[in-house]
Amino acid sequence: MFSKLALRNVRRSFRDYGVYLLTLTFGVCLFYTFNSIDGQGAMVYLAQNQNPMVEPILMLIDIFSVFVAVVLACLILYANRFLLRRRKRELGTYLLLGLSQGQVSRLLFLETGVVGLLSLAAGLGLGVAASYGMSALTLSMFEMDVSDLLAITFSPGAAVKTVLYFGLIFLLVMLFSGVQVSRAKLIDLMQGERKNEVLKPRPLGVAVFQFLLGVVFLAAAYAILLTFGMAIAVAVLPICVPMLTLGTLGTLLIFRSLSGFVLKFVQGRPRLYYKNLNLFTLRQWISKVHSTYLAQTVVCILLLLAIGITASSVGLNSTIESMTGYQSPFDITVQNRNADALGPMDFDALLEEHGVNSSALSWQQDTIFYYNDASVTGIEEASAAVRLSDYNALLARQGKPGYSGPLPHLQEGSDVTLTTGNLGLSYLIIPDEMASELKIRRQVWSADYAGNPEETEAEVMAALRQFQEENWYLSINSRLIIYQEAMGNKILALFLGLYLGFTFLLAAAAVLALQQLSQGADNTGRYAILRRLGAEERLVARSATQQVALAFLLPLGLALIHSAVGMRAANELISTAGKVDSAASSAVTALVLLAVYGGYFLATALACRRMARQA
Repeated sequence: MFSKLALRNVRRSFRDYGVYLLTLTFGVCLFYTFNSIDGQGAMVYLAQNQNPMVEPILMLIDIFSVFVAVVLACLILYANRFLLRRRKRELGTYLLLGLSQGQVSRLLFLETGVVGLLSLAAGLGLGVAASYGMSALTLSMFEMDVSDLLAITFSPGAAVKTVLYFGLIFLLVMLFSGVQVSRAKLIDLMQGERKNEVLKPRPLGVAVFQFLLGVVFLAAAYAILLTFGMAIAVAVLPICVPMLTLGTLGTLLIFRSLSGFVLKFVQGRPRLYYKNLNLFTLRQWISKVHSTYLAQTVVCILLLLAIGITASSVGLNSTIESMTGYQSPFDITVQNRNADALGPMDFDALLEEHGVNSSALSWQQDTIFYYNDASVTGIEEASAAVRLSDYNALLARQGKPGYSGPLPHLQEGSDVTLTTGNLGLSYLIIPDEMASELKIRRQVWSADYAGNPEETEAEVMAALRQFQEENWYLSINSRLIIYQEAMGNKILALFLGLYLGFTFLLAAAAVLALQQLSQGADNTGRYAILRRLGAEERLVARSATQQVALAFLLPLGLALIHSAVGMRAANELISTAGKVDSAASSAVTALVLLAVYGGYFLATALACRRMARQA
C-alpha cells in the first residue's frame, strides 16, 4: 500500500518535485562527468604519451569530488527541507486520517527512494552525453588531429562511485525527513504555511547605518585584496582571515539593511509605492526577511566562487596556451652543454648513423653560444654571446625581423626566444668577427620536421635518446613534449575550474529556485485574495515574476561587483606568467551563467506565475 501511495504522490506532486528532481539529476550528471575523465579522449591521449600530469589530475579530481559531494549533500538537504515545508498540510492530513508518525516517515522514505532512483538513472544517462561533450571540448583544444579518440563511452568505475556517494546522500535525506516528521506537531503541520516571520519595522537610520557599514567593510576587504595581491591575500592567514571576514560581514550587512532601507525608500514615494501591485510585491519580498537576507548572502558568495573560478580557469588556459607558443618556436632543440670541452657535435652524422635521413628535416641550424668576456665585448651583465648572423637566422625562421641596431647589444626584456625549451642564459648579440675572440660555451641545434611531426619525432628522439644514455650533457626539448605538458596543465585547470564553478553555480541557483517556489506556493492564497479584490491577471502574474527577479538579481549584482575586484587581482597574478584573454574568460563565464542561472530563473519565474494564475 505504501509503495503505491509513494508512487502516486511522486506522480501527482511532480511539479513540486520538478526542480528538486532537476537539481538531483544535474548533480548526478556533474559528478559522473568529471569522475569519468580517465576514459575521455584527452586523458587517453595524455596517458598514451605518458604525460606526468595524468596522475595528479585524477588524484585532484578524487579529492575535489569529496568536497563537491559535501556541497551537493548540503544542497539536497536544504532542498528537502523546503519540500517538507511545502507539504506540511498534506503530511498533517495523513496524521488526521489515522496514520502514525512512523508510517508517514516510512512513506517519505519510499518517496525519497523513488525520486533518488529516477534522478540517478536520468543523471547517469545525461552524464554519459555530458562526458562526450566534455571530451569533444577538451579534444578541440589540441592543435593536432585526435578525432579518432572521440567516442561515447560509459565508465563503470565513475558510475559505481556516483551511486555510492549519492546513495549515502539519499540515506541522509531519508533520515532527516523521518526526524522532521517525528518531531512535528499536528497544528504546526496544518497551519505552517500561514505563518510569516514577524516584520519588525526598524528606523531608517539603523538601516542606512547598516548599509554604510557594509559598504565600508567591503571597501576594506577590496583594499586588502588589491594591495597585497591574490597570492599573498589567499595564502597568508593573518591577511586572508580579516579579508574574508570583512567581505562576508559586508555582504551580510548590505542584504540585512535592504529590507528596511528599500521599504522606507519606496514608502517615501507614494506614486511608486501604490502603483499597480508594488505595495503587495514589496511586502511579500520582505515578509521573509530573516531567511531572505541569510540565503541571499550565501547565494552571493556561491555566485562569487562560481564566476571567479570559472573565469580564472578559462583565463589561465589562454595564458598556458600563449606560453606554449612562446616556449616552442622550433620542432626540436638539442643543447650540447659540453661543447666547451669536446667541441661542437655533427648532428647530421649522428642522425644518419641511427637511420634518420636528413630529408626528414625541413630546416635545421647549429648555433654557437660563447662565453662573454667583458674585456672583449665591453658589457658585463650577460653570461653568453651569440653572433648577429645566427641570431637573425633564428628570428627569420620564426617570421620575425632581425636586429639591426648597434653592437654589441644586451638582449633583455624581449619577447624573442631562440630555443624550444629554456635556454637559461643571458646573452649579448655581437658582430660575427668578434666571436673568434671568445671561447665556445654551448652548442644549440634546432630543427623543424618535414613530414608527420609525431612520426618524425619518434625517429629523431630514438636516435638522440640512444646517444644521450651515454652522454649526459645533451638536453633535448621538443614542441610536442612542451605541448603535451601544457595540455596536461590546461586540462587540469579547465576540469577543476569547471567542476567547482558548475557546482557552486548549481548550488546557488537551486537554493534560490527552491526558496522562491516554496514561497510562491505559500502565496497562492494571497494571490486568490488579490483576484477577488479585482486585481488584473497580468498584474498578479507580474508581481510573482518581480518577487523572483528580486531574489535572483540582487545577489547576482553584488556577486558581479565582488567578481570584478577578485578577477582584477587574479588577472594580475596570472598575467605574470603570460597574457590573459579577458574577453574569452568573460564570454565563457557569461555563457555558463546565462545557461545555468538564467535557466533556473526562467523556470522558477514561470512556475511562480503559474501558481499565481491557478490560485
